[in-house]
Amino acid sequence: MNQDQLKQLVGRAALDYVTPGQIVGVGTGSTVDCFIDALAASGIAVAGAVSSSERSTKRLQQHGIRVLDAAEVTGLTVYIDGADEIDHQGFMIKGGGAALTREKIVADLAKTFVCIADASKLVQTLGRFPLPVEIIPMAAAQLTRRFAALGGSATLRAGVVTDNGGHILDVTGLSITDPLAFEAEVNQWPGVVTVGVFARHKAQVCLLGGADGVRTLSF
Repeated sequence: MNQDQLKQLVGRAALDYVTPGQIVGVGTGSTVDCFIDALAASGIAVAGAVSSSERSTKRLQQHGIRVLDAAEVTGLTVYIDGADEIDHQGFMIKGGGAALTREKIVADLAKTFVCIADASKLVQTLGRFPLPVEIIPMAAAQLTRRFAALGGSATLRAGVVTDNGGHILDVTGLSITDPLAFEAEVNQWPGVVTVGVFARHKAQVCLLGGADGVRTLSF
């Protein structure tokens, strides 16, 4: 199977975690697009969805799925989203689609984070994928210097403005051996809106698509 077929496979597999009548948290990205399409085709009558991006909101609404504001819910049973990288503890790098801040907000509402990804996203140590960091624009130069002090090279993602009006730095050259400590440190730097390490809000389940089908990892 090619990568698109694997995304469709895990998108359908995630339906097992959706209960009729519930409000589901929905992430962002091409794999999540497959989940949204599968949810619409399944006939599962959800009460609605809390979306992490304008992109996902549009796709949900096109399928006739009600989208609620995060302020309208006090909690979610499940949040379903992809990852740019995931390690064997369920820690992730996310933000390739520039929706990391809203993704963390919705993930924070959910009891269970179900990550859907193809097998190429599973890594031993986070950092091979450029780390996205949403920032306040005036802090870009200072944050670039801070990452350089850690051995990273930060580049402003050209032409990208997030749904929140922020900019994205993509940082290469990092090896994130302690994701919890790294996330806590970088999130305190002035000008950082959100760092794309999802350690505090890690996955509890990963549905990993590969040549042999879907493998379920639990953390």
